[in-house]
Amino acid sequence: MFSHLDAKNRPSMVNVGAKAVTRRTAHAVAIVTLPGELAALLRDGEIATKKGPLFHTAVLAGVMGAKKTSELIPLCHPLALDDCQVEIKPDVGRGEIAIHCRVETHSKTGVEMEALTGASIAALTFYDMAKAVSHGIIIKEVRLLEKTGGKSDYHAS
Repeated sequence: MFSHLDAKNRPSMVNVGAKAVTRRTAHAVAIVTLPGELAALLRDGEIATKKGPLFHTAVLAGVMGAKKTSELIPLCHPLALDDCQVEIKPDVGRGEIAIHCRVETHSKTGVEMEALTGASIAALTFYDMAKAVSHGIIIKEVRLLEKTGGKSDYHAS
């Protein structure tokens, strides 16, 4: 049974009231493929445009997105984040960037959705800022790499 459905199959927020507060972490990644003309602009780990530095702006947007996850996804609990780190790692040889979002909290519920939202919003912001150069950008993968805390840990293989 899905945890966000009540006994009558209606959408319902999960009641976490009886759970213990524990340290929760999550790490998600978004992989973005860059068309050649955009990859050619990569200098010193950044792409500068008329709109400003793409990576720096995407990092800030990713943090903001993680913090606002419960406003974007209807049944997510609002969480106070202890930490949120967004890092963009370019791979020039593959013509890709990997946007990593790592989130930590002490709460009754996990932060997987915050990490996934942070990585996704950073990727979408990158697209928005870079589309003036090319619309051929592909956000090809967003996935959870790891979560800790709660009932069980998860580590992607």
